[in-house]
Amino acid sequence: MRNILFRKAFFIAIGILCTAEKPLVSGTGTAINWKKISVLVYTKNGKGYVHSNIAGATASIQQLGKKMGFAVAVSDSPADFNEDNLKKYNVLVFNNTNNDVFDTDDQKLALMRYIQAGGGFVGLHSATGTERNWAWFKRLIGASFQRHAKHQSFRDIVIDTTHPSTQFLPRYWEQDDECYFFKEVNPDLHVLLAHNLSSLLDDKDKPDFYGASSPSAWCHEFDGGREWYTSLGHDSATYFKPDFQRHILGGIEWAAGKNKPLDYSKAHAKTINDPLPY
Repeated sequence: MRNILFRKAFFIAIGILCTAEKPLVSGTGTAINWKKISVLVYTKNGKGYVHSNIAGATASIQQLGKKMGFAVAVSDSPADFNEDNLKKYNVLVFNNTNNDVFDTDDQKLALMRYIQAGGGFVGLHSATGTERNWAWFKRLIGASFQRHAKHQSFRDIVIDTTHPSTQFLPRYWEQDDECYFFKEVNPDLHVLLAHNLSSLLDDKDKPDFYGASSPSAWCHEFDGGREWYTSLGHDSATYFKPDFQRHILGGIEWAAGKNKPLDYSKAHAKTINDPLPY
């Protein structure tokens, strides 16, 4: 009997190890050449609340880079936002940035021109609280953070079952996180996930705008570039869950697009207050 129990425990342990070591794959299984992808993870925060998850999220993306073969650079310096430097990257990841993260208008203009040249952008969790007074940035990231319900368990509903960041998920994705609400939502968003609000415990009335659900993750093409955002990821441990890593990997994949070279002949911004595309 003791030998039987030992053998069962042994095979259970082996199964756990095999599952843990299962390699991540591209969300779509497409022939994206990850070795030609270079990502800049930006972690700058302005005055105000700073998430403790930034180091964990950065480490997770570095882990993804090592597994998939793409390069990852990390910076919290606004000075890195200049044309010569941004040309090195296929995708910029704003990792839980919050409030004002640039020192000069020239740095903001460099971001605008990078996007207009065809650059990719990924925003994680609190990134929708970034540059709240800059209209162009709020259009780029898709919405502006309004508030969140208390940390709790809830469900996200998969809206797009074909996108590389969501196609592998169950129809209802169980979360233990902060449920974000947004304002100034860009009308062109392609929603990938939605919060199920029907059983959400919230000490404030949910605006009628949301109804029984609200956007949680989305993507869109904006001003020449490609943007992907997820509101999930308040806890550091979340970034090391295989399904969440694949969620982010699919976002990076989509933002990188077909990995076309940046074309700065299409970058037309002259000031950070240029007229918005719509």
